[in-house]
Amino acid sequence: MTTELRVLRQTEWDDWYGNLLRAFGGMEESAEERELWKELTEFNRSIGIWDEGNCVGTAGAFSFRLTVPGGGSVPAAGVTMVSVAGTHRRRGVLTSMMRRQLDDVRSWGEPLAVLTASEPAIYSRFGYGAATFQLGAEIDTSRVELAVPDGTDDVRVRYATPADVLDACEAVYARLVSGRPGMLARRPGWERVGLLDPASERNGASALQCVIAERDGEITGYARFRAKPGWGVGGHDGTVTVSALAALDPATDAALWRFLFGIDLMTTLAVHGRPVDEGWQHLVSDIRRCRPRLRDALHVRLVDAAAALEVRTYQTPVDVVFEVEDSFCPWNEGRWRLTGDAKGATCARTADAADLALSVRELGAAYLGGVSLASLAAAGRVRELRQGALAEASLAFGSAVAPWLPHGF
Repeated sequence: MTTELRVLRQTEWDDWYGNLLRAFGGMEESAEERELWKELTEFNRSIGIWDEGNCVGTAGAFSFRLTVPGGGSVPAAGVTMVSVAGTHRRRGVLTSMMRRQLDDVRSWGEPLAVLTASEPAIYSRFGYGAATFQLGAEIDTSRVELAVPDGTDDVRVRYATPADVLDACEAVYARLVSGRPGMLARRPGWERVGLLDPASERNGASALQCVIAERDGEITGYARFRAKPGWGVGGHDGTVTVSALAALDPATDAALWRFLFGIDLMTTLAVHGRPVDEGWQHLVSDIRRCRPRLRDALHVRLVDAAAALEVRTYQTPVDVVFEVEDSFCPWNEGRWRLTGDAKGATCARTADAADLALSVRELGAAYLGGVSLASLAAAGRVRELRQGALAEASLAFGSAVAPWLPHGF
């Protein structure tokens, strides 16, 4: 092949984005959606491969800040819009883009790269590990009841036009970001993604609806959803699908869930992409009839392993030497001593004997505290070389709340 790998030019965006859409099935997008993604594209962080003037590969990297254990906000490259034309598969196009991209991320001084994977098996070979998971459910609201906590009745829930209360909803979201690893601080423009509502993607459901929760005149939460009426031989059989829900306290959270459970003519409440430890699971009368399910969400890649391990904190004191394997980013390979606690950490090269051996993929999976090093060891992907080191490190890497990616990118 005679190909050229380079940074995307603004005049090339339509062809570049068209290659991406074709690789994901060729479905058309609304003009509003297409224009928003063009506005959000960071051209100096987007690359492509051209063959005789035709775009055959795409990849981008949004400049995010990601919450890590301890509440800190860390620069992270949000890898996105990755595609290879069907005519150029298995020719090294993806590998060359991943190589260029990780080199770029390192040069930008960003210790982490993160992504959501359409095909998870692809990215593990580049050092990405599944670090957060998300909960989905299809709740039979005709048979499942809620037991709400004290104070729920003090919360008022009212309808609002989504665009009219967008700023207030974003203020609620912003207050939650530092409290859970994996959350993204939204840059200007990203708030509009949650309001995208093309009729072609509603699948027979209503336009996007919104309610806000208030207590003492303060907005303390919101929910966005669509309703799809349905009728069967036994009567109404509609479905409410939740696209976003955020609450500042348990009573507000319960009030929003109670509202969603009680919408007239609906018998199913469908949710997806929720935190795996979300409180509603302990309010329902029958978790089995909620049909919960898990899937992977955020995949994490430590681009600068030492810097990444230093910018988060640790639940308990830890002093451990890792033997790290990273053939794709060899600057991370070797032995690293991590010393840290709830106040901070240091990580530096060492000649001391290793306590744990693992690849950078396992470090990425465990990084946000949602996947334990002990569980990875049970799968044979972490080796304990000093007795007791696994328990020490596994406990230290944990998080009091499950990490969660609130939206895709």
